[in-house]
Amino acid sequence: MQMGYNISKLTIDNETNKQAQASQNQASYMDQEMFQLDNEIFHTTMLRSRPSEGLCKATRSKKNNISTFRMLSGREIYSGKHGGFSKADSSCVLGRCLPVGGPHIIDKQSTRAYVSRFSDDGSLLITAFQGSHIRIYDVEHDWKVHKDIIARSMRWTITDTSLSPDQRFLVYSSMSPIVNFVNIGSAARESHANITDIHEALDFSMHEDVVYAFGIFSVKFSSDGREVLAGSNDDSIYVYDIHANKVSLRLEAHTADVNTVAFADETSHLIFSGSDDSLCKVWDRRCLNQGQVAGVLTGHLEGITCIDSRGDGRYFISNGKDQTLKLWDIRKMSSTTDRSRIRYSNWDYRYTQYPQQHKFHRHPYDQSLATYRGHAVLRTLIRCYFSPEYSTGKRYIYTGSHDSCVYIYDVVTGAQVAKLDCETSPAAVRDCSWHPYYPTLVNCSWDGLVARWEFGGNSYEDEMEVN
Repeated sequence: MQMGYNISKLTIDNETNKQAQASQNQASYMDQEMFQLDNEIFHTTMLRSRPSEGLCKATRSKKNNISTFRMLSGREIYSGKHGGFSKADSSCVLGRCLPVGGPHIIDKQSTRAYVSRFSDDGSLLITAFQGSHIRIYDVEHDWKVHKDIIARSMRWTITDTSLSPDQRFLVYSSMSPIVNFVNIGSAARESHANITDIHEALDFSMHEDVVYAFGIFSVKFSSDGREVLAGSNDDSIYVYDIHANKVSLRLEAHTADVNTVAFADETSHLIFSGSDDSLCKVWDRRCLNQGQVAGVLTGHLEGITCIDSRGDGRYFISNGKDQTLKLWDIRKMSSTTDRSRIRYSNWDYRYTQYPQQHKFHRHPYDQSLATYRGHAVLRTLIRCYFSPEYSTGKRYIYTGSHDSCVYIYDVVTGAQVAKLDCETSPAAVRDCSWHPYYPTLVNCSWDGLVARWEFGGNSYEDEMEVN
């Protein structure tokens, strides 16, 4: 009897060990596959993360991790063509200065904050709140309020904003087919719709194929400022021609809400879209044939909340409700959607945590280059971005998180290099923005807090050099 018990116990222990080993093997396999990046993205990123060859010669160093002090010393004796730091050298130094010191409170509102974005030149910070309120700060003058905008035609919340390339105009969207267009350069500090400022309505429902109301989740200005791109909850992508004052293109793009859209590069020919159908799609406006998609990228197991383009027309990243952030290369896209959504449960990200047993499930047809894990994508369309070109060479990826943190990952190694924990703000960080030139990052959260983080000490490379 005792022997039978021991045999049964041994069998159970063996099964447990096998399951544990299988899980460990799966995680190890995932880790190895996760970061076998395309050689080009590896080469490009690392070039901008290392000192130039001339500076290495000047410092007589063959190390990749030259301390900032040695780089500054080398700059003084470097007899290169232009003298001083090259772009790679500047990016290498600034890329070590992660904005981890903080948080420093910029503002606190009584409603949820949904948007926080720097302008392209970093002089302005645009924030948007659920309480029909958009606030623009003058970054270069002690973060003073430059413009207070009271939104019009708003339903539920301001879902997104976009600033025109010349930084004169702002568009904002809500769960309505109306996107409003306002001049932020007018004299009035307080902008009340059609009282102190004109908020021109761009009606996206004025299209021959649209006969019902819908909401807009994502808006983007084109690089020339003449068009506005939008993703909506009627499964479609829209392009609005501002000069013609009408919708110039509608694509029935997905089979569920289109949560995010982005232009691939400055030409505005290629469009990226992400949807609750878990697919990323690529659209080429130069060869649209009855709305035919240029390509499909499969890999997320749940809906997609945000897409950010690297700006080169080739690479982009996406945040997914499956708690992963993925890096993509459009050269790996397929032409069909046959291998689409694979769901393991009827889990709804608005109400409960993601099932623990599903966290390392992998799509059998995953076409992504790399997968990054650690942050939480719950309850709201949490956003992710590449770090700035000038100061980091786009070496990092950063994202908000449901656990009131901002996570920063190394693109190449996949390592989590920083976690900005806003302990005083136990609310989801929906949006965040890294200053284009300085080691400063701003995030906004669902408790209405807008906070900034700044460089606050030695980088780990410099510490290793000293040690």
